[in-house]
Amino acid sequence: MAHGSGEPEPSEGLKAFGAVLKVFRERAALTQGELSERVNYSPHLVGSIEQGRRMPPDDFVEQAEEALDAFGALRAAARHIARRRGLASWFRLWARLEAAAVSLCTYECRVVPGLLQTEEYARAVMLNVPPPPTEEELEERIAARLDRQKLLRREPPIAFSFIVEEAVLLRRTGGDEVTREQLDHLIQCAELWNVELQIMPLRQPYHAGSDGPMQLVETQEHKWLGYSEGQQTGQLVGEPKDVSLMQMRYARMRSQALSPADSVDLLKRMRGAL
Repeated sequence: MAHGSGEPEPSEGLKAFGAVLKVFRERAALTQGELSERVNYSPHLVGSIEQGRRMPPDDFVEQAEEALDAFGALRAAARHIARRRGLASWFRLWARLEAAAVSLCTYECRVVPGLLQTEEYARAVMLNVPPPPTEEELEERIAARLDRQKLLRREPPIAFSFIVEEAVLLRRTGGDEVTREQLDHLIQCAELWNVELQIMPLRQPYHAGSDGPMQLVETQEHKWLGYSEGQQTGQLVGEPKDVSLMQMRYARMRSQALSPADSVDLLKRMRGAL
């Protein structure tokens, strides 16, 4: 992860850039050779960049951006070719897209979304999942998560939509006191004018989210990308038909979850029962 000097491995950010380059190349239905002709670089260099082994020249980024109609994603990734401490390697690319979003949609069935977690809830989540982090790793992860939460109040604002399973809150991760604080925080976040929070009730026989958690981002160019995450993995979804499918499922879940007002009422009842 890091060299003895404490400096990050250069391949961390390069792999992230290479991943997004590959997504947009495949989205455009181009081979590496075909892309090389459009950007005036060799197929070998294109392959090396996609594999995270070469730094992309500035003019390569600009030409690839235009050739692939990447709506700013390549430029955004290139600006951050460095490791972001405290973030999982498979999440860093999404965090960069998230930071430049116009709107962001998140469905979670495992834990409270990171953007809405309190510090103590985040600490409990991180300590629960093996292997246990060192104290330094734990503090880096918490600091990175809290730093991301500045997006909730960013200017220009991001329009947020969150759908969270009721079961996530009934689990009482971290114990009763942590859960009380987390419920209070969710109620406060739901009061932000740019945040729409919906709870998916425990009893809901019609549920479009059975395939698991998902996120959708609208870029500044008003294009959409998706993201799905599993054990030690994260996948950027750029193919338009796949993104459309995710949007369809998310829209269905918004109609199946409690309304924002009813969701806040439920959160308050859960808080009062603790």
